[in-house]
Amino acid sequence: MRLDKPEFRAAIPACVLAGVSVAAWAAWLGWDQRYDVRPDGSTSGPYAVWQVVGLVLTLLVPVCWAAARGHSTAAVGGTTAGLTLAAWVDWSDDASGLFMVGVVLVMAGTFVTTAVVSAVTDTLRRDLPLPR
Repeated sequence: MRLDKPEFRAAIPACVLAGVSVAAWAAWLGWDQRYDVRPDGSTSGPYAVWQVVGLVLTLLVPVCWAAARGHSTAAVGGTTAGLTLAAWVDWSDDASGLFMVGVVLVMAGTFVTTAVVSAVTDTLRRDLPLPR
């Protein structure tokens, strides 16, 4: 098996983006596992808004970078696969089984968002001369 075949070379950007997505999840969301209890007794969390915004902004850079270089499919597939895997691993210890609802929502939201961002970036790439 040769790793310089076109099939393997085409998978590299998607694998890199999946790895970056898992690492970004771990950095922004992986360490916060507690729900916050407010003075009135209600709970929120375990993630704060700033953590999710940080994750989104962090992943915006590699998704745009990949799409600007013609790897839109890898940007969408790799990021979606990475965040879905991270959510699955992070939430799978939930005894109720409802974690799957959250995982599916993460997958759908990531897919739609990265598809839109990649399409916009790809369109801008065609209109603006960018170095490759």
